[in-house]
Amino acid sequence: MQLSRIAVAGASGLIGGALVRSLAADGHEVVRLVRREPRARDEVRWDPENKHVDVAGLAGCDAVVNLAGANVGSRRWTDAYKAKLRSGRVLGTAALAEAIASLDEPPRVFVNGSAIGYYGETGERAVDESAPPGQGFLPELVVEWEGAAAPAREAGVRTVFPRTGLVVARHGGAWGRLFPLFQAGLGGRMGDGQQYWSFVSLHDEVAAIRHLIDRDDLSGPFNVTAPHPLTNREITEAMGRVLRRPTLFSVPAPVLRTVLGELAGDVLGSVRVLPTRLLRSGFTFAFPEIEEAIRAAR
Repeated sequence: MQLSRIAVAGASGLIGGALVRSLAADGHEVVRLVRREPRARDEVRWDPENKHVDVAGLAGCDAVVNLAGANVGSRRWTDAYKAKLRSGRVLGTAALAEAIASLDEPPRVFVNGSAIGYYGETGERAVDESAPPGQGFLPELVVEWEGAAAPAREAGVRTVFPRTGLVVARHGGAWGRLFPLFQAGLGGRMGDGQQYWSFVSLHDEVAAIRHLIDRDDLSGPFNVTAPHPLTNREITEAMGRVLRRPTLFSVPAPVLRTVLGELAGDVLGSVRVLPTRLLRSGFTFAFPEIEEAIRAAR
C-alpha cells in the first residue's frame, strides 16, 4: 500500500483506535473525525446525528473509513437506545457518503463498517455474503445502515462493507467484558451454549480492513469473521483452557432475558457466519482458531 491520506470516523473506538495505530505505524497520514471542535491538525469536525461533515477536511483523502456508532451490546435495547443506535449509524453513514459524493476529487474507496447482525438468527445453518438479511431489529438496522452509503457508491466511489463479528480483544467490545469474568473464575456458558458465535481477532479485523482499502477490485459486503465459528459452549471451554480457570458457571436463558431484555436475543442467538468473499480475495487470517485469537488478546 502506497502512503496515503486516510480519514477515519470512530477513531477512538476499539477497532478504529487499532486501525489508526496500524496505519500511522506504517507512515500513512490519518485524519480523525471528531464530534467536538478540532484540537489538532489531524482532526476534522463532524456531527453525524445532524448529518454535518467539514467537507474541506476530507479533501485529498485516498480513503474514508467509517467505524462510528454506539455499542450495540453496551446496554438494554430501550426505544431510546434503539433510536441512538439507528441515528449514529444511519445518519452518520449518510453524512459521510454525501460529503464524499460532493467532493470534486472523491476518495477512491469508502469503507463503511457493518455487522453480521445482518443475517439475524441462523441456528446451525452456515451463511455467507450470498445470504439474504434476517428478521428483527438488528438485520433491519444493518440493511438501512448499508443503504445509507448509496450516495458515495452512486458517485462512483468503490464502497465496501466489512460485516464484523465478535472481536476478540482484551479491552473493549464483548470480549472486554468476558476476560475479567473468566480470569476471576466466574466464566461460563450463556443459555444452553449451543448458539454459534462468529468471532475474529482484533489483529485480523484491522488487517482485513486494510486489505479492503488496498484492493481496488473489492466492493460490497465482506464477512470479517474467522473461518471456523464455534458454539458458545466451545468458546467457553477454550477460554477456560487458555486462561487456566474453571468454567463451571452458566447463565440461564430466562435470567439473561430478564437482565438484558431484547438484547438477550443477540447473546443467545446463533449466527454462524463464513468469510467466503474475504478468503476468495486472498486474505489470510493470522489467528483463525479461537485459542490463537484468545492468546493474541491476552
